[in-house]
Amino acid sequence: MRYTAARTRRVVFWLTTRWRDGLQEATRRPDRGDISLTTVIIWVAAVTGALVIAGTIAAVIARYNGTLNGI
Repeated sequence: MRYTAARTRRVVFWLTTRWRDGLQEATRRPDRGDISLTTVIIWVAAVTGALVIAGTIAAVIARYNGTLNGI
């Protein structure tokens, strides 16, 4: 039981130290080259749109596959 408590304390100490160091770094250098939220939203929308278009094309081809053979 003591081993688990000591290990938990070490992990919590490491996490809080790491968190504090990260906050200090962010305060010191506010623009660290992180990807902005807007960029992530644009990429997610672009990938989702591409998947929807590809799915629609696949559904149309699957539905009309027999009639498209003569073209």
